[in-house]
Amino acid sequence: MTPTPTSTAAAELLTLGHRIRHFRTRRGLTLDDLGERVGLAASQLSLIENGKREPKLSVLQELTTALGVDLTDLLSKEAPNPRAALEIELDRLQRSALYGELTLPIVKPSKGIPDEALRALVGLHRELQRHASEAIATPEEARRANTELREWMRERDNHLPEIEELAESRVLRAGHSTGALTHRTVSIMAEQLGFDLIYVNDLPHSARSVTDLENGRIYLPPASIPGGHGLRSMALQAMAHRLLGHQRPTSYAEFLRQRLEINYFAAAALMPQTAAVSFLQQAKRDRNLAVEDFRDAFGVTHEAAALRLTNLATARLDMRLHFLRVSEDGAISKAYENDALPLPVDVTGAVEGQIVCRKWSARNAFARTNRTTELYQYTDTPAGTFWCATQTGTTEAGEFSISVGVPWGEAKWFRGRETTTRAVSTCPDPTCCRRPPSDLADKWREQAWPSARLHTHILSPLPSGTFPGVDDSEVYDFLERHAAG
Repeated sequence: MTPTPTSTAAAELLTLGHRIRHFRTRRGLTLDDLGERVGLAASQLSLIENGKREPKLSVLQELTTALGVDLTDLLSKEAPNPRAALEIELDRLQRSALYGELTLPIVKPSKGIPDEALRALVGLHRELQRHASEAIATPEEARRANTELREWMRERDNHLPEIEELAESRVLRAGHSTGALTHRTVSIMAEQLGFDLIYVNDLPHSARSVTDLENGRIYLPPASIPGGHGLRSMALQAMAHRLLGHQRPTSYAEFLRQRLEINYFAAAALMPQTAAVSFLQQAKRDRNLAVEDFRDAFGVTHEAAALRLTNLATARLDMRLHFLRVSEDGAISKAYENDALPLPVDVTGAVEGQIVCRKWSARNAFARTNRTTELYQYTDTPAGTFWCATQTGTTEAGEFSISVGVPWGEAKWFRGRETTTRAVSTCPDPTCCRRPPSDLADKWREQAWPSARLHTHILSPLPSGTFPGVDDSEVYDFLERHAAG
């Protein structure tokens, strides 16, 4: 299945279609007239004007000639008139996750709908969005900043060439060329910047590391001394602040941007681009891409390898993909996608704290008895079919899963593509996994009294149910299973 376009892409296609229709009608041409001039059937041209088909560049050039306009006139992102602006905004609002959860029908703005009715519909949608925004107003600044940063990275396919080059040059300068980056090499990189790595017991609880610019020291926690990815990563992040010329952040958005950049530098140093791309390209040629192999080759965590794959897959392997870190209660803590995977979002566009579908492998992986290997799964969604590889892990805060996935057509490059495990997800339709079947609800509604556990993701809305914080669907399924046993 081919993924559907994102809401932004859909809006751009709809705007283009409206502009073509505007210039066509201004010249007094019918669909048949224009179609004859550009070599398209009227039905095909109608699909383009309605934003349902993206025209090829050659077709756009033919249209500019036939309509007597410049290409920039057709590609402008401005609606051609107030009526078109209303239709485009209504289409965008009806594509939102917020409206999708209501399971209400989509209103097609036909010619018979007056402008006043369109304005009323758009106004109601705006008010719905405003009320939803007020409901999560407390963390709004942080969530909006994080959402903007995620969208900024998506526009760049999660790839930052300048930091890639900087990290690789520093690693090479320290004498490292192949294999896992050693602790000794990290120390040399620090020394070349004029710093010593010092391990202390009294590091402030709120700080991952502290850099003493006056005396040339980078203080790290002693728990990192035994080795592993953590020590190297924290030291590299501290160095990155200096190499990237960071100043004291003056906003939460700037703080998040700096954190992203130092994390990116550390990952690019631990898994330098040249060696990492060579490894991944060979694995792709062998049709044997696997995060676990990538992880082991460079001596990093599974999560670090999965995130690094997202940095390189699109820019260097010509492959779109998604990444998810999900806690045991199903809440997203990290996410990235440029493959049109329909991630759950709140009204601000934030994904952190949102609950993923229980049919996805990111949730199904927790139900497995044997978790030593990755779970491979195909999932049919409203946006297409996706293949995912999911691995679980445990921290003091609880269990989590790491998923990397691609659209169905890209699964051919990965180990595990032959899996027969398949699921169907219709989220954000609440009947998919959040709203219990009516027969179970009728049976257990008055007979169930669960005691809600405090939701750990305080920045996300609580699951809606009869009891605040309790997912009715999960409770009723639980009771049904145990009553039957």
